[in-house]
Amino acid sequence: MAFPKPPGILAERNLRGAELETNSPAALLRIYAWMHFTRATDNRILDLFRQGLLRGTVTGGQGNEGLIIPLALLADKAIDVVSFTHRDLGGHLIWSGHLCEHLNQYFANAGSPTKAREGNIHHGDPANRSLPMISHLGIMLSNVAGMTDSQRRLGRPAVGFAIFGDGGSSTGDIHESLNLASLLSLPVVFLIENNGYAYSTPVSEQFAAGTELWRRAAGYQMEGFAVDATDVEGCARTLASAIDRVRKTSRPVLIEAHTLRLRGHAAYDTCDYLRPGESDGFFARDPLPKFRARVVAAAGASRVAAVEAELDAFMEACVKICIATPRPDPAGMAADVFAPPAPPLPWKPEPAAPESLNSAQALTLGLRKILAERPESLLLGQDIGTYGGAFKVTEGLLKDFGRPRVMNTPLAESACTGYAIGLALNGHRPIEEFQFADFATEATTQIVLNAATMHFRSGAACPLVLRLPGGGGLTFGSFHSQELESFFLAMPGLKALYPSTPQDAFNALLAAYEDNNPVLLFEHKGLYRRGKQPVAWDPNYRDVWSPKAVRTGDFATFVTYGEMVHLATEVCDYFAAEYETAFDLFDLRALAPLKLDAIKASLVRTGRLVVLHEGRRTHGFGAELVARLTEEHFSSLKCAPLRLGALDLPVPFAPELEQVFRPTKEKLIDQLTTWIG
Repeated sequence: MAFPKPPGILAERNLRGAELETNSPAALLRIYAWMHFTRATDNRILDLFRQGLLRGTVTGGQGNEGLIIPLALLADKAIDVVSFTHRDLGGHLIWSGHLCEHLNQYFANAGSPTKAREGNIHHGDPANRSLPMISHLGIMLSNVAGMTDSQRRLGRPAVGFAIFGDGGSSTGDIHESLNLASLLSLPVVFLIENNGYAYSTPVSEQFAAGTELWRRAAGYQMEGFAVDATDVEGCARTLASAIDRVRKTSRPVLIEAHTLRLRGHAAYDTCDYLRPGESDGFFARDPLPKFRARVVAAAGASRVAAVEAELDAFMEACVKICIATPRPDPAGMAADVFAPPAPPLPWKPEPAAPESLNSAQALTLGLRKILAERPESLLLGQDIGTYGGAFKVTEGLLKDFGRPRVMNTPLAESACTGYAIGLALNGHRPIEEFQFADFATEATTQIVLNAATMHFRSGAACPLVLRLPGGGGLTFGSFHSQELESFFLAMPGLKALYPSTPQDAFNALLAAYEDNNPVLLFEHKGLYRRGKQPVAWDPNYRDVWSPKAVRTGDFATFVTYGEMVHLATEVCDYFAAEYETAFDLFDLRALAPLKLDAIKASLVRTGRLVVLHEGRRTHGFGAELVARLTEEHFSSLKCAPLRLGALDLPVPFAPELEQVFRPTKEKLIDQLTTWIG
């Protein structure tokens, strides 16, 4: 069904500061038209929810229009970056799309821009640099910072708009992002929508008495000030001036906008926490009727009434169409978890001559190749610059490629990962090194709920490589030795590689880099300098996404990955020599997505299954392997599968204790001997 043509005034989606200085009646009417349109739409959405026509819940921006409408009109929609929040329907309407598209999102129907996979106001438009929000407040700020930096790197004078509420301003990600933006001198307007309440909690219970949130700007060496968003003209002029300064100076600014929440937190909010008469005070300060009177004086009552009538009729026509739109089709959901496969990049066939390298050197070679051949690439992480990283994998790269391409980051894993996500959504391909895999837990929300879900909920590819040095055996203790593959891969949308040889490490880095999804590259610390092997350009580098046969035999199918491949190889050689018992040994290499056809064929032939991983046995990755391999071929089994892993303990520190905790050759031989017997 065709969408109705919008009224002409809705085609005017921009506002210039000069128009405000001259009090242009056309500009004032334009602002008011969008304010009225937004308020009417918000109210209609609330009515539709109360009628049971909308699912889930709805949040409204009634009272916030005096802030978000001028902001969205003043932004350059062709280059700027934004992430709107729950109160910002007007911003979505101005930024891009037809009203029917936005309403379809609320109806969660077949016309929903997110295919009804994401909740109402959470949608964005990544193709037009409107980043979809998630409910974990504060997370989106660093995404805005990253995409804004990406725009600047591409030569576009963009400004980012990172919007959050008074409640969200308490989260750690806010402070990480403010610091990062100041450190990198990113042109981002950080905007606090302070409506006095975080759901039901008043600011008096969130902050010490008299706290002015904008004053935090001084701690990050950026400009800060407050603005009254109920004064529409004053707010618009202040925003216009601030946006112009940020665009010219490429310095961030923190603005605390005092605004209103005329409705509760969401449709189900009873507002019984408000003090007597407080709600009446809110409505007395409502910017919409006050600004309407100003516009009537400037443009005439008949003109204003005509615009309102035209907008209301258009909105009702859109509602009628959206109500009649069919329900969503669940087909294709599984296929959309990952972005479609990307064609191989045009890599140079270098190095052509093999070099004898260990795994750390192979990774360095791969990073150097990527930086040299792919201009959209960049590296970021703690101490990866002059120092060369905790394990010297990035040594020499800063000197050769410079800071814009090789960036030391502050200890802010969540914001830095969010920054990388923003870069990735705009055409860059960042590679982030975590000093230890354990520290990736600081960025869990960004990894598993933001990057991993991005394509499914928005259709946007998020090409991002996260390098995770993990594993034990080096007496680093519980906070530097974790195997986190089962932890992260319990969530959909992430790919993962775990190489065991220098050549596979080189290949895995190239394969991960060119993938259009977030890829976890697990690197066992014990393999970084465990012997050297020839490493060269391999035209079949993408084979790393499939298992590799390491040993052949008929007795049992043995599956493992990472450092355990070397341990399993020694064990298989021992059984072949001592007991004339040969195993089909597979190096899994890719943990997600799993490609198990060759292993399943082996299991049908051998009838026995052994899985080994370094991580703890309970909830370990081996449990998933056993389930996947046996649920189809249970009738082929001659005995129960054997799962081998570490003890169910935190990783102990002393070498004598860690030796007991981890799988060892002697323990594996004992366990396999018992199983065989």
